Amino acid sequence: MNLPAARRTLLHSRDVSCRGYVRNDGLWEIEGRMRDIKSFDMANEDRGRIAAGEPLHDITLTLTLDQQLLIHAVSAKIEAAPFATCPAITPAFQQLVGLRIVPGFRQQVKALLAGVKGCTHLVELLGPIATTAYQTLWQSASGYDGDSAAVREFLTDSCHSLAADGPVVQRYWQDKNQDRDAARPDANKEKEDEYERI
Repeated sequence: MNLPAARRTLLHSRDVSCRGYVRNDGLWEIEGRMRDIKSFDMANEDRGRIAAGEPLHDITLTLTLDQQLLIHAVSAKIEAAPFATCPAITPAFQQLVGLRIVPGFRQQVKALLAGVKGCTHLVELLGPIATTAYQTLWQSASGYDGDSAAVREFLTDSCHSLAADGPVVQRYWQDKNQDRDAARPDANKEKEDEYERI
């Protein structure tokens, strides 16, 4: 049921953007940025006053990855925040180096950076950064990297359109996935569990 139209007044905008880059050394960089902007002037003890349109938060997190989604380097920056103490936490995100963005990654991040050990907003950025990494590493001008067994394995049964018995997978990967399904009859259940763990 739709409610009748009502006048709206914009109070807050949160913009999250992610970009994926290939480097000339065989690695990739995934950059996530979050900006919070109010439509009104806001009093703030640490900054004196935050003018309408000026970022309350302006936060960037960049991960450098290899094709196995292993994190080689991290850059965390807090350019704007409501408290002067916020940027002091950015070195903690170096603990991400050496982790892989695979099932269990979210739990590892929580153990390392949850609560007072991290920054809520930098941690939040890891979700869209992770999915941007998959889009960056596994797609090209010719489409999905369907010749990679790892790509097929992850994508098959990951959503409605990529169901193992659906037309998209049948069209592109039917022969390659038949062997997998014969060897692993519970592949779909494992995929559901995998998405719970990431």
